[in-house]
Amino acid sequence: MKVRSRLALLVAALVVTSATAWANITTDYDRKVEFAHYKTYSWGNVKTPDSLWDDRVKQAVDGQLAAKGWTQVPSGGDVVVTARDAIHNQEQLNTFYDNFGGGRRFGGGFGTSTTNVDTYKVGTLIIDVIDGQTKNLIWRSAASDTLASKPDKNIKILDKNVQKMFQHFPPSPNHS
Repeated sequence: MKVRSRLALLVAALVVTSATAWANITTDYDRKVEFAHYKTYSWGNVKTPDSLWDDRVKQAVDGQLAAKGWTQVPSGGDVVVTARDAIHNQEQLNTFYDNFGGGRRFGGGFGTSTTNVDTYKVGTLIIDVIDGQTKNLIWRSAASDTLASKPDKNIKILDKNVQKMFQHFPPSPNHS
């Protein structure tokens, strides 16, 4: 029985681990906007659980925008960049079946099942790019991913996801 318990725990761990391996990233933008006109940005509101994460989000986004040739200015940029996050608990039910089968030869039998509930934290980061003149939203990307229990791992997750968010930024004019 100990072997089955260990196997069940291993399978549950693999399921949770596989859920953490894939971030859900979505991006949308205003198709009428010509992004080639924008070269500078300023930071607007950044709302995360604490100022350490505010700075980490800014650093990750700053790195991506700098790589695209954009320049940060203290205020009055062509666009304003804002960021916010949300953290929630996600539950996953894992059911394991035991002692099924037997058929007529062994008298049939239905066996038992055990359901475990795995709870893990999911964080969602939303980054908005707003036109500095019109104040209209021109680009938005959101990334949701499973959070780790260690801050260093979460920093790596943040950097990886922000890189993926900005992979096709700015959108090309014929990218509609």
